[in-house]
Formats: sequence, structure tokens, C-alpha cells
Amino acid sequence: MYKNIEKVLIANRGVPAVRIMHTCRDRKIKTVAVYSTPDRLAQHVVMADTAYHIGSALPSESYLNFDNIISAALQAKADAVHPGWGFLSENDRFADRVIDAGLVWIGPPPEAIRAMGDKIQAKKIAVRCNVPVIPGISNVTTEAEIRKWMEEDAVDFPIMIKASASGGGKGMLKAENNAQIPAALAQVRSEAAKFFGDDTVLVEKYIERGRHIEVQIIADFHGQVTHLCERECTIQRRNQKIIEEAPSPSLDEELRRELCSAAVRLMQEIGYVSAGTVEFLFDSSKRKFYFLEVNTRLQVEHGITELITGLDIVGIMIDVAAGKPLPFKQSDIRPNRWALEVRLNAEDPRTFNPSFGVISRLYSPQGPAVRISPGLYEGADIPPYYDSLIMLIMATGADREDAIRVMDRAISKDLRIEGVKTLAPLLLSIIRHPKFIAGEFSTRFIEEHLDELVSKFIEKDSEDEMLKVARYVAEISALGTPKWI
Repeated sequence: MYKNIEKVLIANRGVPAVRIMHTCRDRKIKTVAVYSTPDRLAQHVVMADTAYHIGSALPSESYLNFDNIISAALQAKADAVHPGWGFLSENDRFADRVIDAGLVWIGPPPEAIRAMGDKIQAKKIAVRCNVPVIPGISNVTTEAEIRKWMEEDAVDFPIMIKASASGGGKGMLKAENNAQIPAALAQVRSEAAKFFGDDTVLVEKYIERGRHIEVQIIADFHGQVTHLCERECTIQRRNQKIIEEAPSPSLDEELRRELCSAAVRLMQEIGYVSAGTVEFLFDSSKRKFYFLEVNTRLQVEHGITELITGLDIVGIMIDVAAGKPLPFKQSDIRPNRWALEVRLNAEDPRTFNPSFGVISRLYSPQGPAVRISPGLYEGADIPPYYDSLIMLIMATGADREDAIRVMDRAISKDLRIEGVKTLAPLLLSIIRHPKFIAGEFSTRFIEEHLDELVSKFIEKDSEDEMLKVARYVAEISALGTPKWI
């Protein structure tokens, strides 16, 4: 007997909320939006069938407020709650509260979220499943413990100091020498307590020239765990991804099978259900991969997996939450395209500082082989309280070269945003860089090439088009009307 899901509350805002609403519209499922005071005119509010105000600007009083969100779901007579990504998407206590309120939780069981939310516990499970892990030490409280581990295990610098509950690029710092350890350890413990409420720390060997590769998993309540192949997420700034692609250009078929099998094995061990992602760090010099973490939620970059497989991952999550079995087997998954995604954030492309304000002009890329996942509209305000993601731009092609060519056109020719600064110039510089085109990069790509990338920026402003018009008028004045008019 399947659960009835006819109305879904999306406990999120912006791009993730809009993305989930698109699938709900396809399936004739009504949607309920929640919004903070500054988001009262946001795109996800306009799109939803109904919307409820849940608090002031501070996330703790709105998008992180359990009581207000669940109250809105009950008042709206929603059947289920989808958390999207970010905010409460990996909060096991919120998942428990949703289920206790008699609502369907569209996501993995709270037990799975708990098991994978602690990186120390997650590494132990990976070891139990014979999945390779990065050499490291857990439950670190002092500098002396780090130095002792490095000496006994002959570990060289650099090392990575991480919060056990870290995520989203927060709560992790690299130490290059002994002098950097005290400050890095103190900062990570402070950030861990501030952002995650848990100052437990682990330390790992930093893999030089590492590449970030993740495997998309989807599983049902009937014991079927399937992978939808991998994504390459190596291009990052401040430990946060900005360009992703599927499949990975780093892997051959043998490594691909080994990596995906390891991911499935791990998720089977914890009885995983719904969509989730197993992340690995790939040492390209040694051709070895190591387990990093499991993201127990829908990933920002899930869209490129949808493009190469033809599946709707959000739709499958809804069906799984309703108790339905997966409509396919592993042998049915046969990707036949290449896809790229860039994250267009409202940030200064030189400094990565947030750029808040009103979007005075917005023209989204269109045309063949382009998919846009928007979160804002022209005239909308980007408030300083939340993530600065404006939209996701995805491009597909028969192969990697084709997909890069489509993405180049989407960013350089079709995209126009005014009123705020965006990462567009940086993204364009990256996909045009010879080493990116050749597939030769690591997680330090932006750090190592930033000056060169910035030097290639092509500046555009509203005067560009006025100059074109003025030049055209001058030509007509001097040469007369062209014959083709």
C-alpha cells in the first residue's frame, strides 16, 4: 500500500525550492512554500500554490525553525516535506519531527542521516565495508596528538584539519607546517561549534593534486540500491564546488566500476533509502580513491546526472518516499551524454565576496542543449542573509568537447545579469583554460591559476550594447542604408 502524496511543503528557498516545484508541477502535486520576511516576493513564493510566512530574516528564526515549518505543513494540510539541499536537509532531528507529525519525509531515514553525519563514524563504516579511507586520526583535541600521529605514521605536510560534522566547505583548514597547526586547530574547533554545534575534530593527510569525485545513489525501501554513475566536482573555491561534470574525465572504465561498486556497498551497509551521494577524493598520481563522506540529501549538482541518464531524481525521491520500488535495475542505467554545470553565484569573481542587491536585468541562457535551474527573477532582491546562488547553468553534448562548447556559448553569448556582480567571468575563464579543456586539474586549480584566470576576464556592461547601436547608426550615416534592408 503506497502512501498518498498530493501536496508537498518544500522546507527551503531559492534554487532548490524552485527545482523541486518543477517536478511537483509535472506530477500535478500541489506545493507549499515557506518564506522569511525578506523573501515575501521571492520566486519560490510566487511559484507555489500556497505560501506561509515562517519568521524573520535570520535563518534560525525561519528556515531553521522546526516548529514554524512543521506548523505550516500541518496548517496547509500537506502530505509530505521535501528539504531540498542546505538548511535542514541533513538534520536528523528535523526528519524525526516531520515523521512524528504524521508527515512523509522525502529523504533518507533519520538513522542513515545520523550514521553519516559524523565523519568519524562514517569512516569506521567505510573501513568495515572495505572502502579505502584517507590516513588520519580522530577525536583530536591537542596539537601534541597531531604531531605524535604524524611522527608515528610518517605523515608529511600538508594535513587537513576537519570538523567531524563539517559540510559545505565550512569547518576545514589545511596546515602546511608545524607553525600553522595551533591556529588551524583552534579555528576549526571554533567553526565546528558555531556551525554544527559539535567541536569534535579529525585530522587527515592532505592529498596533493587530489580530484573530487562523487557517486549518485538512489535506493528504495525494498532493498534495491542503485548507482547513477559518477560526477567530477574538482573545480572548487574555498572548498566549495563551482563547476561539476558527468561523467568524470579522470576515470577509466575499470576504476569507474570499482568506485561505483564501493559506493553501493557502503550505502547497502547502512540500509540507505532515497537519493544520496558518496564522495571520494581521487589521487590521480597514484590512481587511488579514498572515501570522504556521504551527503544524505539531494545534491546541488544532481541535474547533470539527470541529463546523462534521462531520469528525474526528485521524482524518484517522491516515489520512494511513497513506498514505491525503483522502476529500473542497475543494468538499465546507461548514460549516453556528457553534461557540465556551473554555479552562478552573486559574488565578486576576483575576491569571492558576496554581492547583494537588486537584479536590475536578467537574461538567462537559452537554446539547444542548455538547462537552467533558476532561483531569482529580474527585479528580485538578493538579501545578505542566505546563500548567494542565482541559478545553475547546465550544458550537454555528445562528448566533453561538445558540452564545453555549449557552456561557452551559454555564458559568453546568452547570459546577461546587471545590478550585482557574479562569478560568470571566472566560470568562462575556467572552461576556456587549456588545462581544464585537457582535463588536467585538481582541487587547487583556482588557487594556482587565479591571477591568470582574472587576466582573461571579459568585462561587459550596459554601455556595450549602446556602443553597438551608435556604431551601426554611424555606419548607416556614412555609407547609406545596407542593400539587405
